[in-house]
Amino acid sequence: MKKRVPLGSIIILIIFGFLGYQGYHFYQNVIEKNRILQQIIQRLVADSRIAEVLVTDEKYNPITQRSETTIKFLEYDTKGDALEPRYFTFSGNVIQFQSLVIRFNDLHIKQGDALRGKSVYLFWKAFILDGANTQEYELAKMNAVPEGYKIDGGRNAFEEELWRNFWEYALHSETAMKNGVKNAQIEAPGTKFVPGVLYSIKIEHDGGLRIDAQKIPEILKGEKIE
Repeated sequence: MKKRVPLGSIIILIIFGFLGYQGYHFYQNVIEKNRILQQIIQRLVADSRIAEVLVTDEKYNPITQRSETTIKFLEYDTKGDALEPRYFTFSGNVIQFQSLVIRFNDLHIKQGDALRGKSVYLFWKAFILDGANTQEYELAKMNAVPEGYKIDGGRNAFEEELWRNFWEYALHSETAMKNGVKNAQIEAPGTKFVPGVLYSIKIEHDGGLRIDAQKIPEILKGEKIE
């Protein structure tokens, strides 16, 4: 006759099995979140983030009696890889680039905090201020994960939560200060954009945004290079 296993032992085995199952999934969840954090950090934080701007067309519009300027906006990720280029046409050529900038308290930087050890930046809009004729183009949608910064593997709730926090900190200073943010603000450098010049927008880790300009080398003028 087979010896029966006590009910109490079965219950204990079930409990330990359940705890082991939960512990395994908790561990996997932690690993997955760390993976997502690392990818987001790689896409967002660096000593500088660079975009380049080039005037691709400039012509006079007889209807509006204004000069129209078309620019190519090309942003690079922290690995130096180019994102999808975008083209914008403005009525005028004094163009500004708006960015959200979050700087964390020095303590987090000194301690090398995983998410708050460096400042975070994000291009938001390209625009021209001209009263009722003001024009603007979105570079990133509010409260959404920006195109070009999404992590691998499709939609992820944890990634979306982090981005919601980013927008909350950037646009609500009171919430930001409660979460170790030293400064959260909007910066919008601008300049006059003309043909034949390559413009670089640089966002520095310990500073802000600036636009550098340099003439396109003579050898490239008039050439179509793919």
